[in-house]
Amino acid sequence: MTLRNILALAAATLGLAAFSAVAQQANYGKLEPQEPTDGSGKIEVIEFFWYGCPHCYALEPSVSTWLKNAPKDVVFKRVPATTGGWEELARVYYTLEAMNLLDQYHQKVFDAIHKDHVNLGNKKIRDEWFAKNGIDPIRYAETEKSFSVATKLQRSKQLTYAYKVDSVPRVFVNGKYYTGAELAGSGPNIFPVVDQLVAMARKENKVSATPAAPVAQR
Repeated sequence: MTLRNILALAAATLGLAAFSAVAQQANYGKLEPQEPTDGSGKIEVIEFFWYGCPHCYALEPSVSTWLKNAPKDVVFKRVPATTGGWEELARVYYTLEAMNLLDQYHQKVFDAIHKDHVNLGNKKIRDEWFAKNGIDPIRYAETEKSFSVATKLQRSKQLTYAYKVDSVPRVFVNGKYYTGAELAGSGPNIFPVVDQLVAMARKENKVSATPAAPVAQR
């Protein structure tokens, strides 16, 4: 084999390796700059969603299934994104949370919008739906104006901006890695990729927690 052939083979091998590395990373992205986590020591998984998003609605069964078997060193958080005109339904999320009704009504809100085609972004229609489903519209209106809801909504805006969320669903791991249907290939592939990213974050956490070897004294 001539030197030219050897160099050509080496270049092709390096090119294939580089392509493989890119292909392996194609199902996730990296957030720059990395966002800090809550400091609990656990791996933080955040799902940004919007009640009006059909893809978020379709992902809910996968979210529920994944949560049932989530690793103990992982903390999962939902954040209703506030991009564009999404703020009204984000307010619904935080108001129901403040009323201790979120677990009971989270899926029902999704179903109302996507299965029953109820426009919960419209206050009059929303109040009618609340009344029919056991929620006092007056109590809801009072809670909606609370300091707690306003604070959480403002925090949601800050996170949506900091994490550069321009589409949903978008899932972030440890404020560094993220994936979504467009990266994972489909909605059902999102949480297998999240598992991959959690494993990567876990390895990084172990490395950062390993104490440095003492410097030998002469």
